[in-house]
Amino acid sequence: MQEKLLTAEQVASYLKIDKFTVYRLVTQKKIPAFKVGNQWRFKKKMIDAWLMKNSNMRLT
Repeated sequence: MQEKLLTAEQVASYLKIDKFTVYRLVTQKKIPAFKVGNQWRFKKKMIDAWLMKNSNMRLT
């Protein structure tokens, strides 16, 4: 099964933030991303893992 790739706009919608905030996080290397040509792409699994890692909730 192929992993889902998201665009910056899709990540912004998923996180409910502005797409320029996504680009800022990418340039600051605070969110996992990679380039395909000249466009940023995001693996949904990596975004979900990043959210869990940066969450203030800790699982025991």
